[in-house]
Amino acid sequence: QVQPVESGGGLVQPGGSLRLSCAASGRFFDFYTMGWYRQAPGKERELVASITRGGTTTYADSVKGRFTISRDNAKNTVDLQMNSLKSEDTAVYLCNAQIGGFGYWGQGTQVTVSS
Repeated sequence: QVQPVESGGGLVQPGGSLRLSCAASGRFFDFYTMGWYRQAPGKERELVASITRGGTTTYADSVKGRFTISRDNAKNTVDLQMNSLKSEDTAVYLCNAQIGGFGYWGQGTQVTVSS
């Protein structure tokens, strides 16, 4: 199994950018589908973006064209580049590693978009 650990959150003004990173300890990282989720207060957790072992990406409609997910299997990392941030992007962002029916979650990192 892998254990994801997120970093890179913070406070940013609307229109700004942030880059989140997830480092996953453990073996066989390249076999996992990696995803970034977010959860805002009072809302359900939602998928933001995911990337398969083959590099196929999926994005929520709300972030298409603004966010980019990427992975580096040599470093066991997956990043989320977030541009043109909006106040509605404010949430705790969580990294997920998925293989078969098993998912492993990080603790999350707070992203706040505010002027």
